[in-house]
Amino acid sequence: MLIAQLTDHASRYLSAALSSPAELFALVSVVIAGGLVLVSSFVKTMIPLRWLAIGSNFGFVAYGALHPSIPMLLLHAALVPINLYRLAEMVRLTRRVRAVSGSGDVLAVWLKPYMRSKKLADGTVLFRKDDIGDRMYLLAEGRIEFVEIGVSVTPGEIFGELAFFSPNRTRALTARCIGKCTVLSIDESTLKQLYYQNPAFGFKLIRLVAGRLSADVQRLSADVQRLTTEREAQRADQVATKADATD
Repeated sequence: MLIAQLTDHASRYLSAALSSPAELFALVSVVIAGGLVLVSSFVKTMIPLRWLAIGSNFGFVAYGALHPSIPMLLLHAALVPINLYRLAEMVRLTRRVRAVSGSGDVLAVWLKPYMRSKKLADGTVLFRKDDIGDRMYLLAEGRIEFVEIGVSVTPGEIFGELAFFSPNRTRALTARCIGKCTVLSIDESTLKQLYYQNPAFGFKLIRLVAGRLSADVQRLSADVQRLTTEREAQRADQVATKADATD
């Protein structure tokens, strides 16, 4: 019964639409808008997604104005400038990334236009171990020390990125300022936009993370080797001491 009613209603609506150019245009507009929404479900990158959103907004605005449907008209009319602004933002971001793609230290150069600068006093703790990692950093001036391992970051180095890739997204170490520091930071949302819009940037970021993990493995291997050497030396001293006592 319900299916028959829906079929009858659709048939009457289609007949009315075909008899009125305005209704026909409204019907075509909403069908196209719905199709764009459906297509956007399969899109992974932001710029095409924004274009599809803008197209569907115009379709729903046309339907809302001609049908008429005031709530639909107001909603999508409000979404048009928002999506246009976000699209322009994405295009600017992509152009800036491409403009510096030939530079030497590509990753740092790409990031600087989107980072916020902050001056920190001596002894300031930038983040603590087990804090949630929601920003990545670039040291512009001064020195940052990772307290637990005694390793320092020098100007020009990027740090704090590993928390984005860890399962629990927490900091593995505490970062503290040694002297006055100027630190630039970028939030996770902007970093993801750069990552999705430019594959070369994503590859550089992955290489940075892989390099950091490799350095950690080398550091741990060196520590293990040092401890092994110290224990062997202690054992040799103990053997020598026992031999001297026997003599």
